[in-house]
Amino acid sequence: MTEAAHTPKLREKSRLMSASEIERTLVRLAHEIVEKTNATQDLMLVGIKRRGVPLATRLAALISTIEKRPIDTGVLDIQFYRDDLSTHDDRPIVRSVDPAMDVNGRDVILCDDVLYTGRTVRAALDALFDHGRPRRVQLAVLIDRGHRELPIEATYIGRSVPTSSREIIEVKFREVDDDEQVLLVERVEG
Repeated sequence: MTEAAHTPKLREKSRLMSASEIERTLVRLAHEIVEKTNATQDLMLVGIKRRGVPLATRLAALISTIEKRPIDTGVLDIQFYRDDLSTHDDRPIVRSVDPAMDVNGRDVILCDDVLYTGRTVRAALDALFDHGRPRRVQLAVLIDRGHRELPIEATYIGRSVPTSSREIIEVKFREVDDDEQVLLVERVEG
């Protein structure tokens, strides 16, 4: 079969967030992070590739503006079966990690666009601990859609969106997609 035969047909159900709503949500999350971490000198935001990276970068910039000092960022590159991207595998695979990332003794906030089963976060934690021993690790996500398969919980949540197993959350960031919105889509039989 061709790749197209394996790609599910999707139908847009609704737009959950516009570009301005995403921006307002990130400002709120940045303030929450500052409040809950006391904006320690050891704070570091680590984005899970792909859409966790712009999330971490934007949050770090907002926190830097609030705190009047730079906030370190890092990147974890994890290939993962995503119900919104492919049907290759159901286990996350760490492809590479930013080798210069120093997490020892740091307060690390992992950033990802959507929290679903928890498998991506589990893989990211494994990769993170391969590079040192953070003092504390927290999780920030733009969307929490439920359906956890692992006992993973986000500390910072932009929005909780209960979904069915047929529904998919599509986060689009201008840095990755040349678009800026969050959509709720549904698999269509056909």
